[in-house]
Amino acid sequence: MKTIILFGLVLGALSAAGKVFFGEVGQKVTMECGAHSFNSKLEWSHDMLIIRLLRKSHLTSKGQSPIAKRSKILNNKELEITTVMETDFGKFTCNVDGVSYKHVLIVFSVLVPSDALEVGAHATLECSVKSPDNAAKVKWHKLNSLVEYSQKVDLKSADSSHKGIWQCKVSYEQDTFTKNITINVKDPVPEPTTPPLKNKATNSKNRQNSTASPWGLTSLARPGGSTKNWFNDTVFLGLIWWIWVAIGAGGLVVIILIVVVIVVYKRNKRRKRTFLRMKKVQLSRNPKMYCQCVRQTAAAKPQQGRRREKPSALPLQPLLQE
Repeated sequence: MKTIILFGLVLGALSAAGKVFFGEVGQKVTMECGAHSFNSKLEWSHDMLIIRLLRKSHLTSKGQSPIAKRSKILNNKELEITTVMETDFGKFTCNVDGVSYKHVLIVFSVLVPSDALEVGAHATLECSVKSPDNAAKVKWHKLNSLVEYSQKVDLKSADSSHKGIWQCKVSYEQDTFTKNITINVKDPVPEPTTPPLKNKATNSKNRQNSTASPWGLTSLARPGGSTKNWFNDTVFLGLIWWIWVAIGAGGLVVIILIVVVIVVYKRNKRRKRTFLRMKKVQLSRNPKMYCQCVRQTAAAKPQQGRRREKPSALPLQPLLQE
């Protein structure tokens, strides 16, 4: 009997109770080991594959689990998964000096409209869950409402009643996790109302008081016949009078600049032509005198010795005939 009791105590020590953790896809989750310290080693594993191994020398090594690249050990006991994926759900084991702490990770993802909904638009709220043996349950709940929905809600025609906080409730055994989502619905734009009859009468009276000229000059008469702001109300061809004055002044400045440029150009051209003509007359009156250099004849070369004169040829004599 004592042997059976001791065997039960050993099994209980070797397999301590664990916790249930909830992780959202794309986010990070931190799982506690259950032990405050260790003597020789601390090992985290997922489905029999080692994730991380921490030894007494505080040297950490990676395991063969796909989660190893996306995880790290914090405070010598906690396992942090930086980016949770749908395939990360399942059973995790934290082994500390021969004592195993078994935990469960539930992975969920929420899909809702990111922008505000138009009145009458169609929208879908979906909360999917991954858990061991598909034992986790999920429901949608509208805050301040008694109605609960399944893991997928179709809003076929959005209205103001759908606006507010929606909760995605995930439960596994005795543990529950809630994710709050805010849904916005734009209020309908009010239609313009018909103006009162008083405004119509006022507009008709103003049109009657307005005067127009054949040239497109329009002036709105002030109540009581006042013309104090006549210059501010006068319109000519769709523009106020001072705009036309500004356009005319700008055009006049441009014309003056063009005339000045033409006059300066012609004056410079005339001066250049006069200068060339005067230069030509001056050259004709005072022709250029070129210097003529007198070249000395070369001295006769001295004779070196006396040359022998060639004897003159003898005169030819006629032949005597015998």
